[in-house]
Amino acid sequence: MGFELKKLPLSSLDAAIAKAEHYRDLNQPEEAESICRDILDLDGANPRAWKLLGLALTDRFASGQVGLHEQAIEAFERLPDPYDRTYHLGVAWERAAKAHTERGEAHSAVTSFEHALDLFETAEKMRPDSPDPVLRWNRCVRLLTGHPLLRAAMASPREDNVLLGD
Repeated sequence: MGFELKKLPLSSLDAAIAKAEHYRDLNQPEEAESICRDILDLDGANPRAWKLLGLALTDRFASGQVGLHEQAIEAFERLPDPYDRTYHLGVAWERAAKAHTERGEAHSAVTSFEHALDLFETAEKMRPDSPDPVLRWNRCVRLLTGHPLLRAAMASPREDNVLLGD
């Protein structure tokens, strides 16, 4: 017996977005991801669905599943607004850095934090009235300067290779 995915009715897009947000709030990123993919099958340019998909993927970084970071980057690169795209790319790198830190991958964490900081700095210049890039920047800096493993990694020689779940 074969199974096929069903298409959402066009009239249900807003309700589906709300449902994806709800599942993210419930810490069920796989459910949110599935809903976003259903929305994107119907409306492949939907920026809210791309943003939610990227965030749902980043919610799963701690699992160490290969490919999540790349998929999140791809989702955020589809955001049409340059600020949103830059800011959310920074979020993806920041969350990857935190996952690396939790796994004890200090050099990869530092490199990922550096990518995030570059993106947050760019986003801040694009929209200086928004507190979000500054708040994220400060959190990254506090982690880099306050975590003993990260401080040690910054003080030692390293390659600029980032492990992405391998």
